[in-house]
Amino acid sequence: MLKSLLAALLLIVPLTVLAQTAKPAPAVPTAPVAQPEVLLHTSQGDITLELYPDKAPKSVANFLQYVRDGFYDGTTLHRVIPGYLVQGGLYNRELQPKRTRPAIPSEADNGLSNLRGTIAVARGADPHSGTAQFFFNLVDNRRLDFVGNQSGLTWGFAVFGKVIKGIDVLDKIAALPTRPLGPFSGDVPNPLVVIESARVVGEDAPASGSSAAAPAKAKSVKPPVGKPANKPTKHAAKS
Repeated sequence: MLKSLLAALLLIVPLTVLAQTAKPAPAVPTAPVAQPEVLLHTSQGDITLELYPDKAPKSVANFLQYVRDGFYDGTTLHRVIPGYLVQGGLYNRELQPKRTRPAIPSEADNGLSNLRGTIAVARGADPHSGTAQFFFNLVDNRRLDFVGNQSGLTWGFAVFGKVIKGIDVLDKIAALPTRPLGPFSGDVPNPLVVIESARVVGEDAPASGSSAAAPAKAKSVKPPVGKPANKPTKHAAKS
């Protein structure tokens, strides 16, 4: 009996010692999500964006795909409302809409706010109708933030990045006179502001011809409109 007890102790003790002396494996550091940057070369100057794939993965992936396809090259910032926003991403120099990919789900509930200098997904009344269009917030537009998923009115607009260089260019664009032109009853800057190229910083330009556009069947998508004439309210509407 004594021999059996000693044998059992000899088996237990080494395991106990090993458990006490063994060092835990070092934790593998989690690689931070890369913050891609996009350079918009416009007819009024350059604007550099930093995107947030950790907060808005679908919105960022969608925007980057349009950039890499050369889709935004030759499109316009067609809508300017001083003290509110600058919008673009769909219309060419002739103010004809380009054909887009399918709409993406809204990520407006990602905790990001529509503060000055941020970029957000433009959409229609349906919160999940965003495609290629985007808008820049010229001021803190917290009334465009997500409130709840009860309706399109409460969904808000999904922020997915911010301007890190060229906010002065946005302000210059916002100071341009506006006019009715093409399909729009107003808010079109004069002169027309063209995105001459859009590139992911550190990546090669898209292949030649990839940015060719066809007129879109899809309707224009706007962020909130409604106050007097085209002045904004919380509601989003298509034109």
